[in-house]
Amino acid sequence: MTDASSLIVPFLLTTLAGLSTGLGSLVVLLVRQPGRGFLAFMLGMSAGVMVLVSFVELLGRAISSVGFVPALIAFFAGMLALFLIDVSIPHSFMEEEQKSGPAYLARVGTMVALGLAIHNFPEGLTVFVGALSSPQLGVVLAIAIAIHNIPEGIAVAVPIFAASQDRFKALAYSFLSGVAEPVGAAIGAVFLLPFLTESVLSYVLAAVGGIMVFISLDELLPAAHKYNAEHSVILGVFAGMLIMAASLALLSM
Repeated sequence: MTDASSLIVPFLLTTLAGLSTGLGSLVVLLVRQPGRGFLAFMLGMSAGVMVLVSFVELLGRAISSVGFVPALIAFFAGMLALFLIDVSIPHSFMEEEQKSGPAYLARVGTMVALGLAIHNFPEGLTVFVGALSSPQLGVVLAIAIAIHNIPEGIAVAVPIFAASQDRFKALAYSFLSGVAEPVGAAIGAVFLLPFLTESVLSYVLAAVGGIMVFISLDELLPAAHKYNAEHSVILGVFAGMLIMAASLALLSM
C-alpha cells in the first residue's frame, strides 16, 4: 500500500495543489486590482468546495469504515487541532491590506506568506492522505485545495506588489507560501506511513474533514463577508458546492 511508487501520485497532487497559490498572484498581476465582488465570490466558492467535500466525501467515507461516533470524534478532533494552531499563529490579513505605506505593505505581505505557509501544512497532509486512500479522492481534494489557495495567493501578492511594484517578487512569495503543502505531506508521510492501516486512514480522513470545515467557517467565509459584496459570497458558496458535486458524480461513474 505504501511502496515508493504508490507515493508518486499523492506527492504530485499535493505539489500541484500547493503551487496553485501562484495562480492567485497571476490573477492579481493580470487584473491589477481585483474587484470586491470577485474576491468575495472566490472566497465563498473555496468555502463551498471544502465544506461539501468534507461532509459528503471525507466524513462519509470515515463513517462507513469506522462507524458514526468514532468518525465524528476524529472530525471534531481535527477542528480542535486547527483551532489551537490558529490561536497560536493568527494570520488575519484582510484588514491589514487596507492600510498604506510601502514598508508596511511589504511587512504585511511577508507575514501573510509566512502565516499561510504554516497553515498550509495540514492542507498538504489532507491531499496526500486522500490520494493514498484513492487517486480519485486525491484529485477531488487537490482541486478543492487549489481553488481555496487562489485567494490566498491573492492575499500574499497584493501587498507585496503594491509595496515593491515587482511582479516577480509577488509571484515568488505566493509560490513559496504554497510550497509548505508538499513539505507538510512529506513530514506527515514520515510519521504516518509506518502506522497507516485502513482504520487509521479513515480516522485521518475524518480529521481532515474537520480541518477543512474549520478553515471554511473560521477563515474563508468571514473574510469573504468583509468585502460587503451583496450576494457574491453565497453565490460563490453555491458555485463551489455545485462544482464539487459535479466532480464527485463524474468520478464515481
